[in-house]
Amino acid sequence: MKRYLTFVFLLLSAVILIIGLRIDLQWTGAVTWALTLICLIFAAYYTKYIPDNKEDKKSRD
Repeated sequence: MKRYLTFVFLLLSAVILIIGLRIDLQWTGAVTWALTLICLIFAAYYTKYIPDNKEDKKSRD
C-alpha cells in the first residue's frame, strides 16, 4: 500500500490547489500552498517504497 502513497499525495496536492485557489478568502492562498508543500514532501518521502525494476532484472540474470 505504501507504494501508492506517492500518487495519492500528488493527486491530493493537485486537488488542494484547484479547490483552494478558487476560494477567495483571506489567507486562503498561503494555507493552500502550505498544505500543498506538505503533501509534496510526503510524496517525496514515499517514493522510496516504489519498486525499482532494475534490481529485479539484475537478480533474474
